[in-house]
Amino acid sequence: MLKEERQKFILDQVHLHHRVLLNDLSESLNVSIDTVRRDVKELAKDRKLKKVHGGATSFGFMNFRKDEGNVYLQSKKIAIAEKTVSLLSEGQVILMSGGTTNMEVAKMIPKKMALTVFTPSLHVAMELLELPEVEVIFLGGKLLHDAKFAVGGTVVNSLSQLRVDMCILGTGYLDAEFGLTEFDWEVIQVKQAMIRAAKKTVILSVSDKLHSVQKYKTCDMSAVDILVTELDPSNELLDAFRPFHLQLI
Repeated sequence: MLKEERQKFILDQVHLHHRVLLNDLSESLNVSIDTVRRDVKELAKDRKLKKVHGGATSFGFMNFRKDEGNVYLQSKKIAIAEKTVSLLSEGQVILMSGGTTNMEVAKMIPKKMALTVFTPSLHVAMELLELPEVEVIFLGGKLLHDAKFAVGGTVVNSLSQLRVDMCILGTGYLDAEFGLTEFDWEVIQVKQAMIRAAKKTVILSVSDKLHSVQKYKTCDMSAVDILVTELDPSNELLDAFRPFHLQLI
């Protein structure tokens, strides 16, 4: 594979998953980790991504600036957000994780809709503060520098005291057989606690993330009540998820 092809693949993965690991890229590309490291350094030098310990992140993942207007697969995420907002109703108490798709959801919540939203995502909390009728409760803890996402025992303990109407989770990696997975063990603990704290779990995923797997499991598909993608629910790409009897939107 040519260097240009490798670097395009790396950028696509970074934009899709927001953060990627050098080991995973090396395995996917079937090249040495030194080759991947050199590619990442070149891309970082050109300011196309940010090199971090053991991997790389997208700049959008860290900043979420309102004036950027360059969210990866934004049209798909907007379509998912529109479907997700239709699930909300006046007076609900919900949990929201972080990520660019949840940011689109936060932007689309009607300004006159009264909700209570708990979130460990500083980005999502800040966006929700733009809505005068939404009571925003930030689940504070140790903030991850890149994701601006709170983790740790304080967050997990706070979640253990909740029983909310709905949990809306963004997706790292999603597969019918392996379920929802991530690469960050601390994030896993928080997301598992969010699922336990909710009567209903909603997963948001662009179709590009379907059938992808990471090292640590958040939950099996049997724990998911609703899967929201930009696809029509009848699309064959969703066939593998139908046996779990979840609602496809």
